[in-house]
Amino acid sequence: MIYRHKLPKYLTLLSLSAVLGANLAITGITPQIFAQTSTQSSVGKGVTFTCNDTEATIKAKNGPKVTIGSTTIYIGYQQVSSINKDPRLVRFDNGVKRWCRSDYETTGDDGTGYGLLWDGGSVLYSVFSSTGSQTGNDFRRFASGRWLSSYGSGGGPKVAVLARINPSNGDVYYATFLSSKKATDGKTNSLAVTQLSWNGTNLTVQADSWWTPRRANTTPMTCSGSSPYKYTAVFTGDLTKVNSASAITCS
Repeated sequence: MIYRHKLPKYLTLLSLSAVLGANLAITGITPQIFAQTSTQSSVGKGVTFTCNDTEATIKAKNGPKVTIGSTTIYIGYQQVSSINKDPRLVRFDNGVKRWCRSDYETTGDDGTGYGLLWDGGSVLYSVFSSTGSQTGNDFRRFASGRWLSSYGSGGGPKVAVLARINPSNGDVYYATFLSSKKATDGKTNSLAVTQLSWNGTNLTVQADSWWTPRRANTTPMTCSGSSPYKYTAVFTGDLTKVNSASAITCS
């Protein structure tokens, strides 16, 4: 009788120990999983670098970058002539260059890269600038069927290009232009992205928009006061649609 009473208690203690050990193991793993899947974004002034530069050289520029684990992705531009910049995007793993892309836009458009959002996995968005459409390879070839497929009419004002990127090789899946539109003549006007966020489904973009921000259907808003206006657009993940668009003092 004595041994029969003690045996269940002993087994119970073993079971409790196993459960506690499993819980402790799970607790120890969880922070690493969260660290690997947390989303980072960085939007700022574009900096110049080339695909031949080391990570130390690019890092010292203090430009926009995202770092998750041992991987860092940097965005910027290269001054290819006295009057022309082309965007650059590069990935380093443990200080070793995995890839660098210099072929996104190679026209006379004075383009730069100045924003990134990455979840540490397959979701990577980049922000570029554009000053007009010119003959050759530019972001229009990635933007067919998206919210805005081109810079639009006119040229000179700096607008944004949002691109979904494959983080394993830097390929562009698709892209959309994001600009404002002059209500007077319909020509394209300036817009600069200031912040990016991702909820797992939609990409929210905050920007400074000059006269006049676009509604979700791309038409110009009616605004009061002076620009730039604080503008927010919520894109579907595939950049085909804006679910909502708003701007302070605009409707």
